Amino acid sequence: MKILMVCLGNICRSPMAEAILKSLAEKEGLSWVVDSAGTESFRVGENAHSGTIKVCKMNGIDSSAHIARRFRKSDFETYDIIYALATDVYREIKHFSTDSVQMQKVKLIMDEINPGANLSVKDPYYGTEKDFHDIFETLTELSETIIRKYR
Repeated sequence: MKILMVCLGNICRSPMAEAILKSLAEKEGLSWVVDSAGTESFRVGENAHSGTIKVCKMNGIDSSAHIARRFRKSDFETYDIIYALATDVYREIKHFSTDSVQMQKVKLIMDEINPGANLSVKDPYYGTEKDFHDIFETLTELSETIIRKYR
């Protein structure tokens, strides 16, 4: 299984989602490939946000080696599932696609726990450390759900 997590800049939500799912999959003995990307290019080459790194570390996960990258059209071929972490990100991914077959791989991640509700994972970028903790809890629940579903 190859899974890509996608947010806007690839420094807060998607690297946290990548790190959590990767960690949980490894603990379950799953040989999944998990990566992340952003739909925008303004953060390419940067490390994860300090809040992401700190909260992951507090929960025993190292996300410090993350380097932001931009989503690319070839990701449709590389990954089995592409999770958009927000509705605006889902719409942006659509702009990269060339046909409806590619978009069949794209899912709004919050639909895993709230099917059809079209909810977004809150962006903690302008928030507080508590927001990063809240997002960590949400992404952990989502990752556990994904593992149960696709194991």
